[in-house]
Amino acid sequence: MKSRMLKLVVGSMIAGGATLALPATAAEEAELLYSGRARVYQNLSADSLESVSTPDAIKAVTQSNVAPTKIWKVLEHGEKVECLACIPLVSKLLYHEDSRAREISAWWLRRRIFGVFGEGQVYSSVVATLTDQGQSAERRAYAAEAIGEFLTKAGVKHVSRAIVEDSDSGVREASVRALERLNSQGTNGELGVALGDSSEGVRLAALRAAGRVNVFSDVASIVELIDDSSELVRRRTAEVLGVMRAGDAVAGLIALTDPETEPDASVRAAAVYALGQIGDAEAQPYVQAARKDDPDKFVRDAARIALRLL
Repeated sequence: MKSRMLKLVVGSMIAGGATLALPATAAEEAELLYSGRARVYQNLSADSLESVSTPDAIKAVTQSNVAPTKIWKVLEHGEKVECLACIPLVSKLLYHEDSRAREISAWWLRRRIFGVFGEGQVYSSVVATLTDQGQSAERRAYAAEAIGEFLTKAGVKHVSRAIVEDSDSGVREASVRALERLNSQGTNGELGVALGDSSEGVRLAALRAAGRVNVFSDVASIVELIDDSSELVRRRTAEVLGVMRAGDAVAGLIALTDPETEPDASVRAAAVYALGQIGDAEAQPYVQAARKDDPDKFVRDAARIALRLL
């Protein structure tokens, strides 16, 4: 814009005896721009420079034995490439063995309307896979992941149903992660239901989701996990309750600070720190006792930090 304005004022300038000629046309401006860019990048490998993926390149990475990093690069650089013929090929990557390939393929597909979101199209096929018990548990789990990555609220009901009804813990866990991606606690509080699942992996996934879904409200179901049989679940429970500043959890967290009732030091450390985050003065003597008497240095350090918060 500046060069065009200058051209209206003067066609050339005399500077130190030299003539500075301004480009007369848009084509000349573009030539100067791209020649300058070429000089900047002239010593770099062509493989290191980004370029828009072609439809042929997108089709090529859907074939077998392509590295996930290559798939990621090509699809990411093909974000705005319109290729209807690519859609059914890329959709196969939703069931790739590598999670990176599955994620980037869903990312690329959700940027399309035609061929993806519609009756009998990719989205409908993924939903059908999730709900078909005749499909392998692995494919059902990948379908649940894809529904989460599509980021459409219409998928909430499908993964919510899978959390309650699917017989495979891996599918239920993937469905919980999908709810997290969709920022939902389910159609009827299925995320809270997952907190009581028989599978440790599902409970851990539900705890993670509960701490991230900003509409989650079933804190009571988290409190119930304070005495879970799994030390991993107890520790994560304490961490989530601390972040939530859940006042109703103070009594349960205090119980977790006692080495006689809670043998795992990482759980005790998480509990004392959570009490500091909650900030209830009732917990202060128990945190002080942990600071003074706990046999584990890590717990004593966590209590020292927690006391600064109380």
